[in-house]
This record gives sequence, structure tokens and C-alpha cells, in this order.
Amino acid sequence: MTRVLSMKFATLSGDAAMNKWLYIALHTMVAAAFIFSLQRFFLNATLESSLLWAVVFGGCAAMLAYKQSNR
Repeated sequence: MTRVLSMKFATLSGDAAMNKWLYIALHTMVAAAFIFSLQRFFLNATLESSLLWAVVFGGCAAMLAYKQSNR
């Protein structure tokens, strides 16, 4: 890929770029899955505690992704 072509892909906007809400949803799911697996499997927390932390961290990740997507 040439430099001009790669620069063209890097500056896409609108429908061709990643949808803002898709980015927020992916950020939320990855953060929630990460904290759930960390709590449940590495720190040996209960299922209820792990789910609660996953929801909290997912919400925080969604807010962070929303703020960054509106820059």
C-alpha cells in the first residue's frame, strides 16, 4: 500500500469510517470482558461481584469512548 493510499484510508469520515456507536459498543464490551475475567478467574471473586464490576467498568468505558469520539 502506498503512503498516499494509506493516508487516504486514515482520514476517512462519515459512513466509510468506523461508526461512533460501534466504537463505543466495542470499547464497552472489551472493558467489561476484561474486568470480568480478571475478577472471576485471576482474583477468584464471586460471580455476582464479577458481574457488578463488569457493568461498572463497562459503563465507565462507554463514557470514556463517548467523550473521545466527540473530540
